[in-house]
Amino acid sequence: MVGDVTAFFMLKTPTPGGLLEEDTVDTVSIKKKLLQLKAELIDLDEASHAGTQPVALDQSSVGRLSRMDAMQVQAMSLETKRRREIQIQRIEGALKRIENDAYGYCVTCDEVIDPKRLDFDLTAFLCIHCASAAEQ
Repeated sequence: MVGDVTAFFMLKTPTPGGLLEEDTVDTVSIKKKLLQLKAELIDLDEASHAGTQPVALDQSSVGRLSRMDAMQVQAMSLETKRRREIQIQRIEGALKRIENDAYGYCVTCDEVIDPKRLDFDLTAFLCIHCASAAEQ
């Protein structure tokens, strides 16, 4: 893309010697990956909709243990659905940060998030220091 200069931005990260090193982050490919991941999560959510339905109470057709097993499967399906929804929200947040040219910067301290952290989790919105502080 010759005309799309905003597709890349430079992150300055400290090296062990204290000097700043520039890392280029391709927001276009990150946005594409995020949108693909979001579509996959939505497809999975739609495909697993049946597992979240209420369990039938009719014990004449299903025994007590089978019903308990079905209730456990339903609980696991609901938890999986909840986690997917959280991940979709994180993806939408990352997409908004890309739109606002804030992707790659910590929302708490406004410092650069290590590109290796972003490679591991494209939706990361806290630097490692703020994430560690938030856990405590």
